[in-house]
Amino acid sequence: MLRKLVFAALQFAALCHASPFQESLVERQNGGRLVFAHFMMGIVPNRRSASDYDADMLAAKAAGIDAFALNIGTDTYNQEQLNYAYESAANNNMKAFISFDFHYWKTSDTAAIGYLIKTYGSKPGQLKVDNKVFVSSFLGDGINVAQVRQAAGMDIYFAPNWVPTGDRNAVDGALNWAAWDNDCAGRAPKPGRNCTVESGDAAYTNWLAGKGYIAPVSPWFFTHFGNEVSYPKNFMFPGDLLWFDRWNQMLQLSPRFIEILTWNDYGESHYVGPLSSKHTDDGNSKWVNDMPHTGFLDMAKPYIAAYKAGQTSAASYVTQDKLVYWYKPTLKTLNCDSTDTVGARPDGYDTLEDAVFVVAMLKQAGRVTATSGSNSRGFDAPAGISAWKVPMGVGKQTFKLERSGQQVLSVTSLRDVSNTCPCGLYNYNAYVGTVPAGPNDALQPEGLTNFKNGLKVACDARPSITSTPPAASSTPTPPPTSRTSSTTSTRSSSPSATSKTSSTPPVVTTTPTPTTTGRAGCTITITESKQIFPTNCLKSGEIWGGSPNGAPDCCDGARPCCRL
Repeated sequence: MLRKLVFAALQFAALCHASPFQESLVERQNGGRLVFAHFMMGIVPNRRSASDYDADMLAAKAAGIDAFALNIGTDTYNQEQLNYAYESAANNNMKAFISFDFHYWKTSDTAAIGYLIKTYGSKPGQLKVDNKVFVSSFLGDGINVAQVRQAAGMDIYFAPNWVPTGDRNAVDGALNWAAWDNDCAGRAPKPGRNCTVESGDAAYTNWLAGKGYIAPVSPWFFTHFGNEVSYPKNFMFPGDLLWFDRWNQMLQLSPRFIEILTWNDYGESHYVGPLSSKHTDDGNSKWVNDMPHTGFLDMAKPYIAAYKAGQTSAASYVTQDKLVYWYKPTLKTLNCDSTDTVGARPDGYDTLEDAVFVVAMLKQAGRVTATSGSNSRGFDAPAGISAWKVPMGVGKQTFKLERSGQQVLSVTSLRDVSNTCPCGLYNYNAYVGTVPAGPNDALQPEGLTNFKNGLKVACDARPSITSTPPAASSTPTPPPTSRTSSTTSTRSSSPSATSKTSSTPPVVTTTPTPTTTGRAGCTITITESKQIFPTNCLKSGEIWGGSPNGAPDCCDGARPCCRL
């Protein structure tokens, strides 16, 4: 059973009045609630100094985020970028910790993993919990934790992303990656097959039995890579009001830790950080360009404050009137098969509503009106935070707040809902805006270099909804060797969970059978999807030997093989 941590209101007051952030963070490292954001290091090899991380650190800190979970693969630039990130964290009174991505690391790499922990564990920017160096992972089940601890040579608080059936005695806590309802096999829910996010909470908290649970919170998931890259994948999970619902669940559950998935994984569309954050382009710019998400971060701020104060409502933490809205750029009925880079809608597209969603964060009650094309709805929104929706319509999207018949706030979104396929694509990413409107947020040139790769229609590789868009190169460049992305995995923690409180254990992974068939370097043949649960994608050296109609995707960066 999860132990609900008891924290007095004075601790939140310390957050507001301390000098100015560090004191309460130090206190909360030793027993309090902490919020992390997952940061993909595999897409930032182009950063050249600690100052390149400063804007991310400051934006996260302003929202109440305490630390970045620095997701690393085995890229050659790891230590250069970790040095910059840790220096920036220390300079900005933030914290950081390493999250080892086991799509790239091997569980036998205990010495190398321990070396990196030892190298960065004593830096001022390192997050420590209960006076231990905090370490996490993506996947990594079965690693010899005792060997990692020995190689690190220091006390570590090890909270990996393991399936909640492993050796609980080996860990201090655990991260649940299943932030989206799913079919218990790494794709969107199917009729009669829905592993809910809440069932994952139950499975992990039951397994951890009071140890530190890192609960996942994520706003969206959509990925749409075609054969223009070596890692095609085309699926999504239910979004809609997930971000609103999940934060309210967090206030009730009150886990010791929350991890936002993610700050900057643009390839899977669950970023809450700015588009302008310095990064390279693996081809995701086709559905990320002109699709800001920082409104999601604005919405999270009062929830984070309430969570840290141990409150079950964020209403009293709303400091100004604001509307946050989001929607897809087209209706689901629009057919883009002939011009889309994949040629098909993503798996799970039918789990989304054709609706525009509005969250009202109000100091006082007011009348909210949302108009989507020819569809208009008015809502009597109470003080606090409430969510509403209007059927999506082609055309302008407008939003306003009134009180006593007088207009208080009003805006027309910079992005219309269109009846044509954007750049020929199925784009089911979310466009997020706010009222009043926030600053312009645009991809920078290095984030647009692979924009045209694979497109079947003419489309400019430049932002189009900013007042002063930067010039962008349209010359494709190779993506990073290792994207270190979270890729296809939804770590389902209850395979038959149709109840929101189920704690059924996950599907047990079947060990792949080594084989000598296939071309050179292809050493493992996979014939059933359960052999690669929960990632549900083929890793380097694996080939598919099952039915061609059920061939899984290739994991990001998988090579050689993946498919013969």
